[in-house]
Amino acid sequence: MKKILIILALILPLGAVQAISLDSLFAKKTVQLPKFSVIDMNGKTHNNDTVKGKYLVVNFWATWCPPCLKEIPAFVDFYNKYSDKVEILGMDYENADKERIAEFTDTFMVNYPIILSTSNNQPAFKKFGEVVGMPTTYVYAPDGALVDYYMGAIDMKVLKKAIRVK
Repeated sequence: MKKILIILALILPLGAVQAISLDSLFAKKTVQLPKFSVIDMNGKTHNNDTVKGKYLVVNFWATWCPPCLKEIPAFVDFYNKYSDKVEILGMDYENADKERIAEFTDTFMVNYPIILSTSNNQPAFKKFGEVVGMPTTYVYAPDGALVDYYMGAIDMKVLKKAIRVK
């Protein structure tokens, strides 16, 4: 599957690259949310128990990634409207210091938990799967089933469809 993603990335012109949902390319198979535990920038722990009963959006991003920057406002808006139904975890996929990331997230008014790529959090990063391109987003249902997987920037419309809200 990794080879297919690489081939797709090479043949699509850069200006036309949009989020690719693997659901549209392959038949769905049931994948469950892995057991995980991460600590956000504010010291709060997030794990399977803290997200139970909510949709979970796990978004791998980096400050140097233009498509990541493009989608952050949609995540902020979405979290403002649906935080009672959805938990978003912004998984920073770089080894930047906390102060730099805090300044960056303040600039974008990020209102959802940001998880730094620290030695404590690294095992959980790997449990979600291989990140081939940035940004990469996993959406899990309240029962823990993987709803969809996206590589590339997504917007409010895509999030609403995945979470099934109006």
